[in-house]
Amino acid sequence: MKSIISIMVAIVVILISTPSMAQSDKQIKKDIRDKAMKQARKEAKKLKKDGFKVTPGQLPMEKQIENTWIARYQTTDDGSKKWFVADARAVGETHSAAKLQAIEVAKVNLAGQIGTEVAGLVETNIANAQLNAEDAASVTETMATFKSIIGSKMGRTNTLFEADKTIGKNKEVFITLSYSYEDAVNTAKDVIRNEMKDNMKIQSEQLDKILDF
Repeated sequence: MKSIISIMVAIVVILISTPSMAQSDKQIKKDIRDKAMKQARKEAKKLKKDGFKVTPGQLPMEKQIENTWIARYQTTDDGSKKWFVADARAVGETHSAAKLQAIEVAKVNLAGQIGTEVAGLVETNIANAQLNAEDAASVTETMATFKSIIGSKMGRTNTLFEADKTIGKNKEVFITLSYSYEDAVNTAKDVIRNEMKDNMKIQSEQLDKILDF
């Protein structure tokens, strides 16, 4: 009987707490959007004053910037960031030329962010894997290689913002790209495993601990 009562109490607690949890999540999302809208209005005003415009058919500048800031603020349920976000500007003789250059610069920025983030996570886990100094040095060397090639392993990026302005006979393009944190981490793990596959000194169990993030 006591067992049944305990179960019923637990169910009541869950039913009571679930709406508040949902309300909390809803409030968090509202706070994120409010912050993003505030940043968007301020940034759009500055960019327009500087001469930047969006091309016909695109979302309004304020909306694009709002989406950009939402991506910057968004986190997963465990508190991790949801997106890597990078800005870049480039000048070219045409919009297309400037845009391609800006995209490449932004991708390099994203790759740098990913490399730094993953390297930090790996460094934290090296101690947990109980590696000796030689093996730890080998992992560190692998990470240096990883950081130099992660950019070429990235998948499709998302364009959050695009605007341009005329500078004499040239065009300056402002681009903001995002890349999924989850996809970045999974790609990074695959790259590191591939780089470490010929290192017979590192046991698979140790590698699993190093990449447990």
